[in-house]
Amino acid sequence: MSKNKYLYIFNYDYNERELCKLESKYIFKDKEENKFLFSDITIEPSNSAFIKKRLEIISFSESYNTLIKNIRTENINIEGFKVEYVVLADDTTEYKTRLEKIREIGHCIEGEAKYKNPTLTYGLCYLNSIWYFGELKTNNFDWHEHKKKPKSFSNSISISIAKSLVNIASKANKSTSLLDACCGVGTILLEACFAGNTIEGCDINGKTCDNARENLLHFNYSAIVHHSDIKNITDKYDAIIIDLPYNLFTKVSEDTNFHIIESTSKLTNRLIIVSTSDITPLINNAGFKVTDYCIVTKKGKKNFSRKIWVCEKSEY
Repeated sequence: MSKNKYLYIFNYDYNERELCKLESKYIFKDKEENKFLFSDITIEPSNSAFIKKRLEIISFSESYNTLIKNIRTENINIEGFKVEYVVLADDTTEYKTRLEKIREIGHCIEGEAKYKNPTLTYGLCYLNSIWYFGELKTNNFDWHEHKKKPKSFSNSISISIAKSLVNIASKANKSTSLLDACCGVGTILLEACFAGNTIEGCDINGKTCDNARENLLHFNYSAIVHHSDIKNITDKYDAIIIDLPYNLFTKVSEDTNFHIIESTSKLTNRLIIVSTSDITPLINNAGFKVTDYCIVTKKGKKNFSRKIWVCEKSEY
């Protein structure tokens, strides 16, 4: 039984399981287990690719009848509400019974129910022998629109990875200053802007920078994109994200990767790096140490994986 304010419910494919756990560690200072997590930290579900729903707990009890009594004492009065039953992994309640329960809870609330476009949705769920009731916020998946960006690149990271990189780098703190050091067409920039984070981009390729700006403008987002070698950037940042260049046909040199990583050492104490190979020696030689790490495999391509490295200055 939890006295936390929220119950977060997650969903992910097996190939992104490690990434979800790494993201939740930096958002909540705790790792999700079995696709749920209790926390007092307030996060918008749509700012993560993995948070499916958030239940703001109003009441909970081992006894469903006691829960009903508790809901009645709340004297909830609202027009246009909806009650949704959230099925979790260990819940074997039959569909007919679930419908009966949400109808019963609906009768405990003053006001007319509205099942399409409700003003507020309440949720009921059963987890670890406890009934929970509260306000339910669902991931709206509006960020899926970013798949329709005008400019794209076949080797770009997925949106779910991009969203996680932003959360890991910022620790879900919107005031954290971020730089995407190899921003490409702006996949990471779009997700940072969607979540309300402060971010800038940088790329050595002028046409790529123009593509990133066009994508940002298409969604009415605002972020500075520097057409520059990373070594010429002088501003300081709380964290820098580096999706190291990768090409299916041309191997990017180790010297190029080291130049990018080393050049950030004067700009930040914290890096989040994406690579397709082991870059531990490069990270160490640039004066950073690896504090966290995970692997994300590509669905349907077992032999291809991306590695996520969380790094801090060795003396930091």
